[in-house]
Amino acid sequence: MAARDSVMKKPKDARGALRRLVAYLGAFRPLLALVFLLCLASNVLSLLGPSLAGSAINEAAAGPGKVNFDRVYAYALRMLACYGVSSLLTISISVMMTRISKRVARRMRQDVFDKLMRMKVGFFDHNQAGDIISRVSYDIDVISTCMSSDITAILTSVVTVVGSVAMMIVLSPPLAVVALIPVPVAIFYTTKMRKITQPRFSKRSKMYGVMNGFVEEMLTGQKTILAYTYENGVEERFDGINGDAAAAYYDADYYGITIGPSVGSINNLGLSLIAIVGSLLYMGGMISLGQISSFVLYSRKFSGPINEIANIINELFSALSAAERVFALLDEEEETADREDALALEDVRGDVAMERVAFGYDPGKRIIHDLSLRVDAGRMIAIVGPTGAGKTTIINLLMRFYDVDEGRILLDGHDVRDLTRASLRGAYAMVLQDTWVFQGTIFDNIVYGKENATLEEVVAAAKAAHIHPFIMRLPEGYQTVISEDGGNISKGQKQLLTIARAMLYNTHMLILDEATSNVDTSTEREIQRAMRSLMENKTCFVIAHRLSTIQNADLILVLNHGDVVEQGTHESLMRSKGFYYQLYSAQFQ
Repeated sequence: MAARDSVMKKPKDARGALRRLVAYLGAFRPLLALVFLLCLASNVLSLLGPSLAGSAINEAAAGPGKVNFDRVYAYALRMLACYGVSSLLTISISVMMTRISKRVARRMRQDVFDKLMRMKVGFFDHNQAGDIISRVSYDIDVISTCMSSDITAILTSVVTVVGSVAMMIVLSPPLAVVALIPVPVAIFYTTKMRKITQPRFSKRSKMYGVMNGFVEEMLTGQKTILAYTYENGVEERFDGINGDAAAAYYDADYYGITIGPSVGSINNLGLSLIAIVGSLLYMGGMISLGQISSFVLYSRKFSGPINEIANIINELFSALSAAERVFALLDEEEETADREDALALEDVRGDVAMERVAFGYDPGKRIIHDLSLRVDAGRMIAIVGPTGAGKTTIINLLMRFYDVDEGRILLDGHDVRDLTRASLRGAYAMVLQDTWVFQGTIFDNIVYGKENATLEEVVAAAKAAHIHPFIMRLPEGYQTVISEDGGNISKGQKQLLTIARAMLYNTHMLILDEATSNVDTSTEREIQRAMRSLMENKTCFVIAHRLSTIQNADLILVLNHGDVVEQGTHESLMRSKGFYYQLYSAQFQ
């Protein structure tokens, strides 16, 4: 519901979005200058047509027996030449603007993607993936389409309007004044409609983001939906969201498509006035038939672009609304930069300490209250506790996905905020409960993060993770391609691949967040033994719900409500018969 309410917000800074779009075009100034010159030439040639037509009509008006058909044909051929060359230039302009718009879209998408790589983890925790994807794809496509067609149309229209007004003044100043009467009315109407339509186009873009987010969420949870036979419920929810998106689209287009016809009607009023006043001037001998004909053609050239601008205003508003969403993402707060004097961690030992750490994801809601602990290098530390105790939060703080609100975290005696993030995170290998593999070969997935690894090293890691026999049964072994998100292998096999990846990554510390939750018990024991030998003399943090898997840990931290309530070995904690004893007993009753 909150997602739907958010789409009601009005655009914040359409002018600012326009300025930033122009800045993107600034990189193509030479090409844009050429486009302008070609546009000017094309429109000048097009504007010669009505004048030549008027001259031909004046020749024909001389009467039977007096018409010089050679001159009439000459004027007609000149008209064809002018219009033909003008059309070729227009095609060239369209091709050039299409190339520019696609290059701008490519640059904009790259900027957005680079921005996403610098974002805080919290941004992804609070924003739907579908909405982010909508900004990268749909919104930038809308901007690109506007640049490729609408900018050229506006530029052409401006040149045509200015040239047509100049020619009408030359032909007949009184008729020119009459022709310009509807212009203020059209401008006033368009300005009023802009205030009505622009918020609706902004709402349309946001509603499509909401819909994409819902679709992405449902596709991710498809198996759960089928397992609970909730297809009808999901269809009903999508029907509501889809209906809202369609209504927003209709609402925006309903007002947008009325602008062109309405402005056209206003301009037709001017054409009627030209007919009346032109007839009076002709009867008074103040203007020739050919001049009236040329003037009418110029008036149509004058009103046509105005109608065209009115017709594309809704597209411009849509593009500005899309641009606002893209630039809003680009303006999001990034992960804070490393301090200027930040140290690059070298020769990591693996001594970790947390001193009176307090942290909460949301202001006023603390998850970690006053946590202090010390971990010596080379020890295996297990972190246990009920759901919501703060286990994963500790990992987030160790990796500096988030910074502490109070206190400090030390690694080898250095405050982690005084270290570069790259060197800090590079000191850890990480295996999470939510496995992630990408479309590529088995080999590529294992060497992720260590691309210079040899096949022998990869095989050794796979054997240690007990995934090598499975890989060798695949049609192409280590060169077998995994489909997107590992859809053609089991969840447990994906887990083993990520464990092999961590084993290959030569680090001084390891984080395992429920890393063996998707494998059977016997395989888990073998992996624990193999991992224990591989991680010898390295600091290892293990989050586990199955307490039987961490009995050999050097130190067990028992968390509850963000505090360490107990710590010790498995034997000592069981003898004390405290909170850990209760958790352990509950799992085996």
